[in-house]
Amino acid sequence: MKLMFEKVLPTENASWRYWLYELDNIDFNWHYHPEYEICLTLHSAGQRYVGDSIENYGDFDLTLLGPHLPHTWCSSPRQDGKQQQVYVAQIPVVWLEQLTTMPDLVALKPLLESSRQGLKFSQSVAKKVTNIFIAMAKAQPSQRFIGLLEVLQLMLDDKTAQTLSSSGYNISITSDPSTDKLDKIIRHLHQHYTDNIKAEDLAKLVHMSTNHFHRFFKQRTEQTFTELVNQLRISKACSLLINSTMPVTTISDICGFNNISNFNRRFLQFKEVTPSQFRKLYKMH
Repeated sequence: MKLMFEKVLPTENASWRYWLYELDNIDFNWHYHPEYEICLTLHSAGQRYVGDSIENYGDFDLTLLGPHLPHTWCSSPRQDGKQQQVYVAQIPVVWLEQLTTMPDLVALKPLLESSRQGLKFSQSVAKKVTNIFIAMAKAQPSQRFIGLLEVLQLMLDDKTAQTLSSSGYNISITSDPSTDKLDKIIRHLHQHYTDNIKAEDLAKLVHMSTNHFHRFFKQRTEQTFTELVNQLRISKACSLLINSTMPVTTISDICGFNNISNFNRRFLQFKEVTPSQFRKLYKMH
């Protein structure tokens, strides 16, 4: 599975693309495109990959991604069978950046610049944006365009927005050896994090010494290799605890933990409750 280029076609009678995906689950699809993208993910929980950022996400996940920034979301089916929704707005670079030359919209420039690393917004903003995206479904093209400007303004006003990818992540169109190696590591990690995966194996995959790999990984992801593997495993465990009736010991084995004590300890470290408590709390809510 390699980094894929996505060809984006505008919505009919529009200069940008508005779309709603309704899915049982979101497959890992590591890709990029030259357009800016607003992505709103609803009724879903899993992992979000943006550049060199890997984070857990939940309901009302709202992001703004700059051009050529690799990304994907990944989730399992919900236990209640409810479909997961992903609203996307994909906007060509030329006309969006031309808008910011107008005195009325020049304030958007810093927002677009920051989006080149990926931006995540607060749930309160995401809920307001949800109403706008829902209204867009039956709106005329001109009304959708006004809605898009309203979304960008809400994002601009969100003082709690968080940057996702590191400033060192190179997203230039030309191939960059360091970014290529990181992309290869991320793809391999996603495919094998429940296996007995070792740093030495990943180091060989990208032709590094083990020590160099550890330094490279920490510098580019701001986490150690072990921390990230455990984070991915715990996220998978949370999904299984919520969406299945499997015993905790079975989930521990599926997620790659060598024994139940280690699983409980790591789960408590990340979630501040035990796996059994997590399952009970989710059912209560």
